Amino acid sequence: MAWPLLLAPLSEAADNEPEEAASSRKKAKEDKKENSVFELGAITVNADTVAGALGSRDILTSVDVLHADKIQDQNVQNAHELFRRLPGVQITQFNQGTTSGKLSFRGFNGEGNINAVKLLIDGIPSNTNDGNMPFLESLFSQDIDSIEVVRGTNDARYGLHAIAGSANVLTQTGGNYANSRLSYGSFDSLDVQAGAGYETSGLSQNYAVGYRETSGFRDHSDSDKKSFSGKWFYTPDSEKYRVGLSARWSEQDALEPGYLSLSQSRATPTASNAFNATDQGNRQLGQVSTHLDVNLRDDLFWSTRGYINTYDDKRFVTFSANVSQQERITEEVQYGGIISLTYRPQINGLEDFSVEGGLDVQQQDNKSARFLTRNQFRTSQTRDQIFSFQNYGGYLQAVIQPNRWLRLTPGVRVDQIEGDFRNRLNNTRADINDYDTIWQPKFGAVITPVDGYSLYGNWGRTFQVGVGAASFLIPPRVTDLSPSINEGWEVGLKLAPTDWLESRIAYWQQVASGEVGRDLNNPNNDSINVGATDRQGVDIQFKVNPFETVDLWGSFSLQEAVIKVPGTAGVRVGNEVDHVPNYVFSGGVDYRVTPKFKASLWTTGQGDYFLEQTNSTGRFGEHALLNLNLDYQVTKQINVQLQARNLTDTFWEYAWFDGTQTLHSPGDGIAFYGAASLKFDL
Repeated sequence: MAWPLLLAPLSEAADNEPEEAASSRKKAKEDKKENSVFELGAITVNADTVAGALGSRDILTSVDVLHADKIQDQNVQNAHELFRRLPGVQITQFNQGTTSGKLSFRGFNGEGNINAVKLLIDGIPSNTNDGNMPFLESLFSQDIDSIEVVRGTNDARYGLHAIAGSANVLTQTGGNYANSRLSYGSFDSLDVQAGAGYETSGLSQNYAVGYRETSGFRDHSDSDKKSFSGKWFYTPDSEKYRVGLSARWSEQDALEPGYLSLSQSRATPTASNAFNATDQGNRQLGQVSTHLDVNLRDDLFWSTRGYINTYDDKRFVTFSANVSQQERITEEVQYGGIISLTYRPQINGLEDFSVEGGLDVQQQDNKSARFLTRNQFRTSQTRDQIFSFQNYGGYLQAVIQPNRWLRLTPGVRVDQIEGDFRNRLNNTRADINDYDTIWQPKFGAVITPVDGYSLYGNWGRTFQVGVGAASFLIPPRVTDLSPSINEGWEVGLKLAPTDWLESRIAYWQQVASGEVGRDLNNPNNDSINVGATDRQGVDIQFKVNPFETVDLWGSFSLQEAVIKVPGTAGVRVGNEVDHVPNYVFSGGVDYRVTPKFKASLWTTGQGDYFLEQTNSTGRFGEHALLNLNLDYQVTKQINVQLQARNLTDTFWEYAWFDGTQTLHSPGDGIAFYGAASLKFDL
């Protein structure tokens, strides 16, 4: 078993910290002793934070926040890698061109057959129909202000895809600044980012551009990505309302190195097989959203969001020498709206009270086509599907604080699913499964008997429905599928007795009534019945700064995901769910050598996992990676950085089983990057 170095960074605030940021920092230090939130990095003020609406900090579960100084100094090829520093998060790294990888947690894997994390970007739903997270990869690190992860089943705000929780990425909003970052390093990796913000007379403008190219660790893995985003918000002097528009577009072209056999991956991990020579992908992503926040009264707040997401993906992929190359085409257009009304009255006898009601709707128009190809020339078509999918949801969430030491959060959510399906290969149609109204009660509580010591607990239900063709009643099935209900609970203790020490420990369990998973290589776009499952685990995390110049943090999560009632033949009760390691960890140490020079050493890793549900093809995937950051502040505006990733050149990989053999995708070896940043206050 690979054990973590429980060490790493919590940066000091920048010199000349703005008064509002200092005030926010002080308020956070006071509040941290009474909640279940765990934060890494320097706290900043984001103008996009909606003061009147309930936020992640109001959800009494395991909430983790990663701030900009722990994000913007990272050299990563893909945005999901930024989540490595967050407690309890598992990163699945495919390393296959545009299909790079994803995050997961609470005993769910990142394979793509069950996507259990609701992704939001600035509060806008950003999963594709199948729950995957390609929109995350449209972001570059310099444009990210913070990342909030909510783990558990008791957040009533979100329904679809929020099986295990949610992740919200908040980008820069407001401010007067101009910044840029240039980095270059191993595998001919070039990264160029620039951003600017300007505020005047109530109008704020924010712009960000990014370009990244690399030759990749392995042969035939060249990639280039470009992105642009803009935000325009207006707030009058009265601050009675705020109206805004946000737009983002990105495109990536990438070659795919493919998968190696076990012996190949050990002997020549950088190789790519000849049959992968024409494998590649192109992905285009677009997001536009409108925002309106209104202070109706001092105690009544209205929030509205409207959005449209577009996803166009074309991929040529060959999984092994024994199968044909495939062309996979996915086109999705999503549009929807979110409204909420928050009431925060002053009630005699209560320390605090708020209640929020919300409605949301999402309409999806989806196209999915697949072809068998030879060197990108089509030989036959195996899929031609168009389908619509609609999700209607509503929730009611209350926060009740009778006194200083007790806070309660009862809530309830309901969802309904509609849609229709057409198979253009055989000209047949199908209706959506009759999922009925899906009720999801929630409850949370935190007790703070002594300042700095908080005991919290929560319980709730979430749901899973089919994705792709599995959402519909398609022959030979004649019976509607029911939603899989996930029932989870958690109990935890958060300790913050002093300003220099904070820790949290939690035990959780989540049981699913009838889990289904995408049959990933099925031309019919259908699912397989996993069965009833039971997940449980323990999360431990801490951060401490014993000296003025030293900061440490660490997290270690034990987890188990087993099948209680098998849904397929050959699977026994007690078998482990595939691709779920028994532990994940992260941690590190920051040492400020001088006021201008900082050194950081940090590590991430995980245990091994089974490759399929029968648990008969071995375990793979265990690793521990060590990284080093050297950071020098030349002037107030200029910063230079040297970063080494996988400092010990450890072999690590992603592996899966195709039915006849194990297939392997080795991860990057040791890599070095140099970067220079310019930041100006306007």
